[in-house]
Amino acid sequence: MEEIAVLIVDDEQGLRDMLTTVLKKEGFLHVKHAATGQEALQIVMKSRIDVIVLDVMLPDYDGFEVCRQMRVYTEAPILFLTARDTDLDKLMGFGIGGDDYITKPFNPLEVVARMKARMKYRKVTTADMKPVLRILDFGYFCLELDSGVLYVQDQEVDCPAREWLLLVFLCKHPNRIFSVRQLYEAIWSETFLGDEKTVVIHISRLRKKIEPDPKHPQFLVNVRGLGYKMISAKRGEQE
Repeated sequence: MEEIAVLIVDDEQGLRDMLTTVLKKEGFLHVKHAATGQEALQIVMKSRIDVIVLDVMLPDYDGFEVCRQMRVYTEAPILFLTARDTDLDKLMGFGIGGDDYITKPFNPLEVVARMKARMKYRKVTTADMKPVLRILDFGYFCLELDSGVLYVQDQEVDCPAREWLLLVFLCKHPNRIFSVRQLYEAIWSETFLGDEKTVVIHISRLRKKIEPDPKHPQFLVNVRGLGYKMISAKRGEQE
């Protein structure tokens, strides 16, 4: 079996250990663990993950919110694992980017079977698609998502990892206002404690790179009392 990286997100150590044992017996040798949503997001941001098993009831974040944030960084299949089995919960899970929904108690072999099915489906649909370069184009600047390169007026511009993640997040949600808290928790994956300096400094650095006149921004603008948004009259993304 090709090397598949699995991420199990659940605050129950026993459940994580049990699933890991079964997965390794089935040939999944690269299994990562996370007990909180914050840990899971850090792993997804820094590592290649091929399939995710995600509990809905986590100690820090709601699993649905974790899924929504994960979709900024990965297209890996996400299987929800939870005791919540109402139709509303299932519809919400699928609506925000989940691929399957497994209720507790469960048979671990069923989890493995569903993982394989989802990965096979994703592989087939991906193979049927024509390869294209994923680009976020704002005219004056653009982002090549696959190569991780920022171009400003066709010139490559250096963009450190955290600035890049913040820029991608804003560009993927054009014309939408985000508070400092929302930006901090989405990009730094930590609970916001009221210090706005970190976000403000990164916004300032980005403006110096993507704005024709950083003192009078036309793309990355501040909405007084609400937060920041990326203005886009033109948005092209090929995925």
